[in-house]
Amino acid sequence: MAAKKPPYITATGLVSKILDKIKVAATPDRFTQDYLATELGFGGGSAKAFIPLAKRIGLIASDGSPTEIYKQFRSTNSSTSKAAIAKAIKIGYADLYSRNEYVHSLSRADLEGLVIELTGLEKGHATIRAIVGTLEALKPYADFSAKSKTVEDEKQTPIDNIIIPGGGNGSEEGDLKFNLSYTINIVLPKTDDIAVFNAIFRSLKDNLLSK
Repeated sequence: MAAKKPPYITATGLVSKILDKIKVAATPDRFTQDYLATELGFGGGSAKAFIPLAKRIGLIASDGSPTEIYKQFRSTNSSTSKAAIAKAIKIGYADLYSRNEYVHSLSRADLEGLVIELTGLEKGHATIRAIVGTLEALKPYADFSAKSKTVEDEKQTPIDNIIIPGGGNGSEEGDLKFNLSYTINIVLPKTDDIAVFNAIFRSLKDNLLSK
């Protein structure tokens, strides 16, 4: 049985325009044709094909709800955003990646050859051009070397190279210095009471950072 054709839209120039709008618009409960037309401003018939594309690459679920990949793409952290689209590309174009794990590094000509091999369509076919054009339009938003972070990862603050004043066995000023070979992540509670923070760090010093 022939492989299912990779996802594409014929108006490939719309891919970047819609993604740019998604980055700055509020995340909807459902990504519908009405949302695409009314909130993002793409009401033309060619733009309607973006929703099936977004479902195929994992940006939105089958019921239209934005996925975690969609939310990570909207992250202000460039690494997280680009890693999300890299993941989306690998999801949507899995059949191509099963033939070459470095699809994203192929030249346009080599990519076209791989799509022809997969689909069995003739060179120059409009569908071949659309598949290649869609993938090429997605690639600038992706970084395949970036590591995706969750929202909680971005909130956590790593603590290392900690200096505790008054340790007595450190520098000439009596500081005790720690050069940790691991990272401590602390998720602080939401409170305006400074005593809570003082207690947390005092406990950290007494129980975890003592000699």
